[in-house]
Amino acid sequence: MTVSADMLAAFAWVAELASVSRAADELGVGKSVVSKRVAQLEAELGATLFSRSTRRVALTPAGEGYLEYARRALQEMAAGDEHLRALRSELTGLIRLTATVSWGQRVLAKQLPEFARLHPGIELELHLDDRVADLAFGRLDLALRWSATPCPDLVATPVARIDWALAAAPAYLATARAPQAPAELAGHACLCYWREAADELWTLESATETAQVRVRGRYHVDNPEAVADAAVAGLGIAMLPDYLCREALAEGRLVRVLPEWSPQTRYGTQITAVATPERMRLSRNRALLEFLRQRFE
Repeated sequence: MTVSADMLAAFAWVAELASVSRAADELGVGKSVVSKRVAQLEAELGATLFSRSTRRVALTPAGEGYLEYARRALQEMAAGDEHLRALRSELTGLIRLTATVSWGQRVLAKQLPEFARLHPGIELELHLDDRVADLAFGRLDLALRWSATPCPDLVATPVARIDWALAAAPAYLATARAPQAPAELAGHACLCYWREAADELWTLESATETAQVRVRGRYHVDNPEAVADAAVAGLGIAMLPDYLCREALAEGRLVRVLPEWSPQTRYGTQITAVATPERMRLSRNRALLEFLRQRFE
């Protein structure tokens, strides 16, 4: 049996996009070339991979079963090519990565230009999104997430530490007495990254105990940058990651609240890189992760 990478790529793209013409655009060839390669693959396998009509292309049960093997074969071929290039001390190719919006803008985006300068053969494509992306569907190499709990088939690598703090503007604390214990937060206007109802229950740890308090406020927002801005504007006490409040604390625009207590959030204290095993083996991806780990130490 002779199955080529071109056949597998044509099949995988048609399967993903459910369109011969869109697959042809992605591969940079004509529709007839894609159709021919798929037909050749079906002939080699002795199986019909797609059911075709005038309006749509859909995988047959045989095609659905074969798709994962085709993707894996293409990933292994790419890894093999990358390995050979690495032996020649070349880092080339495209790295597609995604990160949360605030950390990606404030921290990650400031480091990537230096990595690009060090490796002129690398092309970077950064997608900023707070949603958890499907790595396979989005054709992503790496996802940088707040304390991700990856699926069993993903590899996770810690990249950077995130510390959290409670902070408020001096103007707010001038009108509302600063809390002396976690329980007093219930009487304050509190701000946080409102994504779920669970975010209204704050957990704090000291050297000797853990406290939980249900907080409330009159300003709700699902973007951490906006939470920080609201805190600086004096709208209440905010729970913030260090990269969003460090500068404001240093300049006195924010003041730490309950500094002896450490906030514990469902986001944890790590930025974690997750990838499929095949993508994690690529030398260009490993080089980027090592670069980021060194920068964030």
